[in-house]
Amino acid sequence: MQIEILTADNSIFSGEASVANFPGKDGSFGVMNDHAPMIAALQKGNIVVTTTSGEQTFEVQGGVVEVLKNKVIVLAE
Repeated sequence: MQIEILTADNSIFSGEASVANFPGKDGSFGVMNDHAPMIAALQKGNIVVTTTSGEQTFEVQGGVVEVLKNKVIVLAE
């Protein structure tokens, strides 16, 4: 799936991922290929993205994530 993590200033990650884990307001959750469409609020914590070259971690203060048709867009604070 394609994932983009954006802040107000720039893009901090854009690429293919097999799994992404998020610090949701109602608890942590993961997204994989063919996940159902969803929009969720994020709380302070780490987004962990797994790619073919390993795991990358991004600290966020909050934000929103949208999952739709194997594309994940994160608007992070």
